[in-house]
Amino acid sequence: MLRMKTLPGVPPWAEHAAMAAALTNVPSALWRLAIAAGIPVGLASSEYDQMHAPGWGSFYLVGLSLAAEFFAVLALGLVQSWGETWPRWMPYLRGRPVPVLMATVLAGFGTLATTAFGAMFVYTSLNADMRASTWGAWLLNIVYAPLLLWGPLLGAVTVHYYRRRTAVTPRPGPSGYGSH
Repeated sequence: MLRMKTLPGVPPWAEHAAMAAALTNVPSALWRLAIAAGIPVGLASSEYDQMHAPGWGSFYLVGLSLAAEFFAVLALGLVQSWGETWPRWMPYLRGRPVPVLMATVLAGFGTLATTAFGAMFVYTSLNADMRASTWGAWLLNIVYAPLLLWGPLLGAVTVHYYRRRTAVTPRPGPSGYGSH
C-alpha cells in the first residue's frame, strides 16, 4: 500500500481507512473515463448516445470523475498534517491551524452524502432500466460497489480526527513536585 506521512497519534487503522476512502472512487472514475473515450464497457450504443459520449457528454464524465476523486482525496487530510495546518500554497491561510469544527462538520456532511449516494446506487442498480450486456451490467456493479464503503470509511476517520484534535493532553505536574 502507498505509504503516507501521517501524524503522531494516528493509528494504522485510521491511515488505512483514509487511504481506502480516497481510493473508493477510482474504479468508477476509470469506468466513466472509458465511456468518455468511447471504449466499450458493455453498454448498448443507445446508452452512449444518451450520455452524448464520446462527445460533449465526455466533459461531464471527466469532470464528475475528477470532482469525485478530489473530494475522496480530502479524506487523507484527516490523518495528515495538511488537515491540521493549512499548506504553504494556500494564500492567507498558510501555516494557520485548520479549524477542527469546520473540518469535522464538512467531513460529516461528506459522510452523510456519500452514504446516501451508496444507498441510492444500490437502489438504482437494482431498479434501473439500463441497456447493457450481462458482462456490462456486472462490470457496472463491480466498479461502483466500492462507493458503498466511502461513507462508512470517511465517517470512521472523521470521528477519529475529531477525537484526536480535541483530546485534552495532560499537563505536567508542578516543577518542584518530588524534589526537596
